[in-house]
Amino acid sequence: MTAITRRQFAGGTMGVAAAAALAACAPLGGGSTRGDGLTVVVVGAGVAGLTAARDLQAAGATVIVLEARDRIGGRTVTEVREGFPLDLGASWIHGVDGNPVSALVADARLGTIPTDVESAVGYDIETADGLLDDALLARAAARLDEAVQRGYDAEVDQPLQVIVDAAASGAPADQARLVRYLAASAIEDEYAGPLSELSAYWFDEAEAYGGGDAMIDGGYGQVPAVLAEGLDVRLSSPVTAIALSDDGVSVTVASATIEADAVIVTVPLGVLRQGAIAVDPPLPAEHQAAIAGLGMGSLNKVFLRFDSVFWDDDVDWIGIVPPAGVDPWVDWVTIGRAAGAPVLLGFAAGDLGRWVDAQPDAAVVASALTALRTAYPGAPEPLEVLVTRWGADPYAGGSYSFAAVGSDPAMRDTLAEPVGERLVLAGEATSREHPSTVHGALLSGQRAAAAVLDALGA
Repeated sequence: MTAITRRQFAGGTMGVAAAAALAACAPLGGGSTRGDGLTVVVVGAGVAGLTAARDLQAAGATVIVLEARDRIGGRTVTEVREGFPLDLGASWIHGVDGNPVSALVADARLGTIPTDVESAVGYDIETADGLLDDALLARAAARLDEAVQRGYDAEVDQPLQVIVDAAASGAPADQARLVRYLAASAIEDEYAGPLSELSAYWFDEAEAYGGGDAMIDGGYGQVPAVLAEGLDVRLSSPVTAIALSDDGVSVTVASATIEADAVIVTVPLGVLRQGAIAVDPPLPAEHQAAIAGLGMGSLNKVFLRFDSVFWDDDVDWIGIVPPAGVDPWVDWVTIGRAAGAPVLLGFAAGDLGRWVDAQPDAAVVASALTALRTAYPGAPEPLEVLVTRWGADPYAGGSYSFAAVGSDPAMRDTLAEPVGERLVLAGEATSREHPSTVHGALLSGQRAAAAVLDALGA
């Protein structure tokens, strides 16, 4: 349920109110005048783009934010159903101590809901009492830990699937089953990529904040709402082309062209990989290699609302070891617990996440319920469902980036390097220290704004 890292792998067993509170938030850029006279276009109104725009505007620049969707937020969006907020993308502040998102949330006077990874129950239909055997799980974790360490130390990078298969090979059947459960829960559900594509060298190479995780009371969509207040954000404006010259940039939206001094592109890696925005002259070969080399994963969610609670509602997490032939819906969150809402959230990552991208609701719910009913045989049909399909979203192309086999963390540094003086990329995929996170996106927006001001500011 938690991130597996080189330091702690073996331990892993298991809007409106925000805008009103914006007055409490100091500009991220500090209010200098270095940007006076500059016009900057920011492509994308996710957290990275909005952060960059706020910093630039605070420095005196004229900023235009162009967003392809009819809403702000990108992959950080909250939908309210029956008065209950559902975070379709980002859900947690990962590590609340020192996290810039925590500071933003505190300044905006938003509440948080701590989530305890240790508050969990596990089910395994293959055991006598149907509960996960902690001692057996610990042995499986140790076996997987050893295999992961061998992957770190190998002469060549390889897919994590090879590592997992090696850990399961030769193990007793009950341990082998739990090795694969741990791989699905602590690796795929954390890093979004399928085991067949995740790098054994670099899959967990990221920094982390301490202090535990927390959800935002009322939904994570309040964060982009805070950031967007006072900005010139133009919705339903997909950018199709960017032309660079010695004198400035031309950004094409539909039949219109906007002239500016610089452009910051914050679209997700999945969109960059699609080549949906033509750049003239093309991005440098190093940037193109990084875009092609990094992976884009699908971590999808299925929200199920029932008439009443039938599951363990005194824990935050429910783990389910999938029997043979059952899809690996291994992690469930009792997200309605704090509000007394009968809502469960299930995760689908890796190959299962990509399968969800292509399936109708009925097939997804049937698959998820089959897994859920191995733990709760009497689970009824839900009253309402909501399924995400980030990989099928043309303005996302997936949930977030991951370290693919053959990639290197330096590729993220390359993506963060300005292209001349007038084009900079930002977004979670460009953050070497904090990829795949909202705080990584926020920090990348700050970095991109600073790069523009350093290059062109007075």
